[in-house]
Amino acid sequence: MLSNEDNQLLCRIGPGTPMGDLMRQYWLPAFVTSELDVPDGPPLRIRLLGEDLIAFRATSGEVGLVQNACPHRGASLFFGRNEEDGLRCVYHGWKFDVTGACVDMPSEPAESNFKTKVRAKSYPTRERGGMVWVYMGPREVPPQLPHLEQNMLPDGESSIRSIQRECNWMQALEGDIDTTHLGFLHLGAIPVEEATPGTFSYYALADRAPKHAVVDTDFGTMYGAYRPAEEDTTYWRIANFLFPFYTMTPVGVLGIGGSVRCWVPMDDDHTMFFMFSGGMNPGASVSPERRAAFNMGAMEPNTTGWLGRWRMTANADNDYQVDRESQKKDSYTGITGIHLQDQAITESMGHIYDRSHEHLATSDSMVIRSRRKLIEAAKALRDHGEVPPGVDNPEVYAVRTGGVILPRDADWIDATSELRKAFLKHAELTPAILGNVPGA
Repeated sequence: MLSNEDNQLLCRIGPGTPMGDLMRQYWLPAFVTSELDVPDGPPLRIRLLGEDLIAFRATSGEVGLVQNACPHRGASLFFGRNEEDGLRCVYHGWKFDVTGACVDMPSEPAESNFKTKVRAKSYPTRERGGMVWVYMGPREVPPQLPHLEQNMLPDGESSIRSIQRECNWMQALEGDIDTTHLGFLHLGAIPVEEATPGTFSYYALADRAPKHAVVDTDFGTMYGAYRPAEEDTTYWRIANFLFPFYTMTPVGVLGIGGSVRCWVPMDDDHTMFFMFSGGMNPGASVSPERRAAFNMGAMEPNTTGWLGRWRMTANADNDYQVDRESQKKDSYTGITGIHLQDQAITESMGHIYDRSHEHLATSDSMVIRSRRKLIEAAKALRDHGEVPPGVDNPEVYAVRTGGVILPRDADWIDATSELRKAFLKHAELTPAILGNVPGA
């Protein structure tokens, strides 16, 4: 469990908070390029780290991200005219470029130089891999973007999914670094007899209480969840937490590629989930059954509100469309789809769970270690100005996760060192070893 003080430090991310200051040291995924793909098109409301911001693509194609309230008298720049490389407030015509500089003030005398003294708060942006990134930190020269393989692939080799979750960012993230729930929340109704012997699916269902090894890394933390496979071998599921809010789950075969999942805080109570996928070996494919299980489900149309983007049709208001009859017969939860099952459970805890009420077990070792790393890093930045992990070492993010079969006496870290490196091809690997049970 955590003290209330540490729980607040972990979860609160607004301006001036220790965790918010830590987040602002990094480039942050802000929104998908397709949400703002037309120069001089409509602006976009973005809530990020508790700040209300307005994004716009200028005539030049550059993306600006500026404060919502016009510096004049606070009118929302969302209603501004996006024209001639700037966003013009419709209240009095003041116009701001992508750097936040006021470049026109037609309501003032022509000889006035007042516009040179007014700026809107703005943040630098970059685009890579279909994502618009923003830097909200204190440096005049921002650090490099993280070397996340799935966001650095050639066009057409990667994809992005977006989902909003109505709970605190850490609550959402913790579900990704908790491997034990797989055998219950997602696979609880599937007997081991339905799995193909000799596959990851079979081993996961035969032993739903794996043991855990957890280590610190240059990018955050890494776990290996292990259980018996065939004689003298062990099945390992290896996964990562990467500062400040990335996870790489152990779905798939270690070395083939996979995905990175971003749990970006909109505010204390809402999280934007982005998933970058790609990096598969040529010829490696995922079965239709596995694709169906990971389908995110139906989505509501995006609206222009602060919380109007990337919302699932199944939600708390309709109990995530739980089917109680199915739950009795053939579904552990009655909720369809792995992502929606996770969404329902983490949102059911409330916006910010009071972790002083927890009773943690050995299966929570990765959660415990990752929380500790985040809290220690936030305090080190606050108290001593120490730069948190990965900010100045973008190459540490070039890693992979997944499942692997190892000799029983193998050192799991040494034995997987090459498989865990991003950007490498391992043509000998095949997803056939995964088996016929999606998620395992």
